[in-house]
Amino acid sequence: MVTKYGYDVFFTVAVVCVVLILAALVFLEPKVLKYGVVLFSVAFFGFVLNFFRDPDRVTPAGEKVIISPADGKVIRVQKVQEGEFFGSEAVMISIFMSPLNVHVNRNPVSGVVKHLRYVKGEYFAAFEDKASEKNEQMVIGMEGVHGRVLFKQIAGFVARRIVCTLQVGDTVRAGERFGMIKFGSRVDVFVPLNAVLRVQVGDVPVAGETVLAEFH
Repeated sequence: MVTKYGYDVFFTVAVVCVVLILAALVFLEPKVLKYGVVLFSVAFFGFVLNFFRDPDRVTPAGEKVIISPADGKVIRVQKVQEGEFFGSEAVMISIFMSPLNVHVNRNPVSGVVKHLRYVKGEYFAAFEDKASEKNEQMVIGMEGVHGRVLFKQIAGFVARRIVCTLQVGDTVRAGERFGMIKFGSRVDVFVPLNAVLRVQVGDVPVAGETVLAEFH
């Protein structure tokens, strides 16, 4: 199915592609140009459809599990100083989302949204270290039964549209959809220093299903 967060873009692209196809079939000659436009329109629509897909996911049970909020590839696992929400050291797990990944984001834990901050920043490539601090981002802090989790939806060089439907005070469940980053980028997840890590650099987590870590 197509995510509701992308209805505006999806239907706009669908209308444009239909108009292009009809115009090409009626007005364009020679045939190589006519069918070239048709094939391009179909391929482009297919790409957009693939990008805004929103498959169902089965979220693991358990109050201690910290679930991946994004599809992608783990590019960094490191100890950092996290002063905004933890006020102490934490472990940062960075997940890079390519344009081919599912881009719907999901809550990593069940609990209450305690902190939200939007940062209007730059658009460095998402895999660069400075992207975590300098890029446009939505910073989200949640408190569950066993501890806190902070995570960031980070825009990148291509991805420049963050969607987040959460509000401070919301009670959420792990694995529920809460937004997306349109056309790729990165999500950084900060977990307590004593959390038991379940992923490493190079792993390919699935949003709403893969356990990144467990509270101690």
